[in-house]
Amino acid sequence: MTEAGDELPPLSVRVTRADLVRYAGASGDFNPIHWSDRVAASAGLPGVIAHGMLTMALAGRLVTDWAGGPAAMRSYGVRFTRPVVVPDDDEGALVEISGKVTAVTETDDGERIAKVAITAAFEGKTVLGRAVAEVAVPSE
Repeated sequence: MTEAGDELPPLSVRVTRADLVRYAGASGDFNPIHWSDRVAASAGLPGVIAHGMLTMALAGRLVTDWAGGPAAMRSYGVRFTRPVVVPDDDEGALVEISGKVTAVTETDDGERIAKVAITAAFEGKTVLGRAVAEVAVPSE
């Protein structure tokens, strides 16, 4: 049974420039800071950066994989605190994601909801702040 203090299995994801192209096509976000080193530098960025919503989605995947699918997600929110800089190479940027159950409550209709604090880090620094998801978990 899921309880406060449970840790989710960690997830490590490499984000490449090819991933940024695919995400831009899927999302319609073709802002050149996500593909042009020249434009990213002119905007004061250290290089091309991953879309914030892509980073958020990757962190959300940690929770939905653990909870058994996206249908379990009840709420999810983050603050974007630092960009993920994606180099123009075959390695990409490594985003390391972890999560911990901070509370489990029961709704009036008997559904158990786990509140999960998520940490997403790039180069040892967090890239999402106040990342919290609420997911339905089995009553067992």
